Amino acid sequence: MKQITDTEEVIEDAQKGRFLTFLIGKETFGIETRHVTEIIGIQSITEVPEMPYYVKGIINLRGRIIPLIDVRLRFSQAPRDYDDRTCVIVVGINELTYGLIVDSVLEVLLIPDEQTSALPVLSTSSGSKFIKSIGKTSAGIVLIIDSEKLLTSDDISGIGDIID
Repeated sequence: MKQITDTEEVIEDAQKGRFLTFLIGKETFGIETRHVTEIIGIQSITEVPEMPYYVKGIINLRGRIIPLIDVRLRFSQAPRDYDDRTCVIVVGINELTYGLIVDSVLEVLLIPDEQTSALPVLSTSSGSKFIKSIGKTSAGIVLIIDSEKLLTSDDISGIGDIID
């Protein structure tokens, strides 16, 4: 029997198949919990010039500058006013921390690999390029986002200039 000595390997294994689900409009999306740092309410956003339209600005989170991406806009959906259900999911991906503004957060679901399938090729919407797979649950479909595709390399370098 293999003995696991690396704490990160144990944590990642415990998070395998776990997704934080959230709403954008009427659709349920999921993001791997291993990327999620915390969930906070919407707060005052400082706009930054010359950022892509879906990067709403930055916030100061306990001394750290965090850029915010409006997932609704990133998925080419109509903007909507933020309300008391609007949340920011703070994620850490590839050594970059940023916030995802979502309509509301639902729950953490366990979706094993055998309950996921690839996205059908039929979809041509711009938002589909951000979908990694489709999770099937007793409550319905969860569109699992590919967190690493939410930002382009140009976005990352532009954001990096702001927070460095």
